[in-house]
Amino acid sequence: MTTTALRPINFPAPPAKILIIKPSALGDIVHTLPFLAAVRTAYPASEIHWVVARGLHTFLEGHPMINRLWIMDKDRWKQLSRFQEIIPEINTFRKALAQEHFDVSIDLSGLLRSGLITFAAGARYKLGFSDSDEGSPFFYTHKIEGGQQIHAIDRYLKLAYLMGCDTSQVSFPMPPYPSDSPLLSSLPERFCIIAPSAGKEANRWPADRFGELAAGLPLPSVVISSKADAGVAEAVVAASKGRAINLAGKTGLRELVALIARARFFISNDTGPMHIAAALGIPVFAIFGPANPIRTGPYGTIHTIIQQQLDCTPCYRQKPCKNWTCMKDITVEKVKQEILLNGFIHE
Repeated sequence: MTTTALRPINFPAPPAKILIIKPSALGDIVHTLPFLAAVRTAYPASEIHWVVARGLHTFLEGHPMINRLWIMDKDRWKQLSRFQEIIPEINTFRKALAQEHFDVSIDLSGLLRSGLITFAAGARYKLGFSDSDEGSPFFYTHKIEGGQQIHAIDRYLKLAYLMGCDTSQVSFPMPPYPSDSPLLSSLPERFCIIAPSAGKEANRWPADRFGELAAGLPLPSVVISSKADAGVAEAVVAASKGRAINLAGKTGLRELVALIARARFFISNDTGPMHIAAALGIPVFAIFGPANPIRTGPYGTIHTIIQQQLDCTPCYRQKPCKNWTCMKDITVEKVKQEILLNGFIHE
C-alpha cells in the first residue's frame, strides 16, 4: 500500500508507548497485522500495546511484536443487567490505561466504544478515521478519511503512513502457532478446508451446497466452525457423502491457524478464518452475497471471489431478503468450475 496524499506526523521523538485499539472481530484482527508490522518496523524500540476482546486474545498471546495485551470483556460489559458489577471494572480498566502514559493511540475500530477507549488512554496523539461511525472522530487529535471503497487492510495502513511508517510492503506477522498436534496428525496428508459459517445469516451460502461440493472434490474436506455454528458444519458433513471431516469447535485459535496452514485450498463465506487463510498464502475461494469483497474479501491476488453481479449488491443485509438471489443463484457447479479453472480439481 502506498499513498502520497497524506502528510505524516512529525513526532518530536519516536513514540515510547503506542496503543492499538482493535478489540474484534477475528478477521479484523488479522487485517491489523500488516499495520502492526509497519509500526514495529518503524519504531523497533517502542512498546506496543493492543486492546483486544476476551476470547480473541488467545490469538495474539505471545506475539513477538506486542509488548502487552489489554483484555476487555467486551461481551460481558454490554450486559446491562450486570451494570453494578461492570461499571467498577470499566473504571479500573480506564484508569490502568491512563497510567501507562501512551504517546500515541490508534483507533482502528471507529466506534463509540473504541473512541472512548482512545480518549481514556490519554495519549498526546490520538489517531483515527474522520469517516468513522458513532461520533468516535470527536475523540481524535489527528484524523484522516479512510474511505469505504478500499480494503480494510489498506484503510488501516493509511494510519500507519500517518505515523511515518513505510507501507510499501504488506506482510502478515502471524502469532506463534503449533506445528503439529494429535488432532492435526489424524488428518489426511492432503485436504481442503470448508468454512460454512458467517457472522451474518445473509452471507451464508446454503450448507447443503457446501456438502454437495465436498462430495464432488477429489480430496477430502475438513469442515470448521465455532461451537455455536456446529449445526451448520454438521449439515455440510451430512450432505458430503462421507467426503467431509467435521472439526467444528474442536480447535482453539492457535490450532486453527496450524490447521489452515496445512490446507491445499480454502472454501468459505465471508468469515474470519478466511482472512487467516489469505494471510498464510492459502488460495481462497470466497463465496460472497450481499457483502462487499472490495472491503472485506481475501487480501491478495491468488484468491478467487465468487459473486453474482446484481444491481442490488452490495447491500450489507443482516438476514436474507425474500429473493436472496445473490446467494441462491450461486450453484455448486459454478463454485466447482472456479476451483477447476485454478487447477485444483484433478490433483
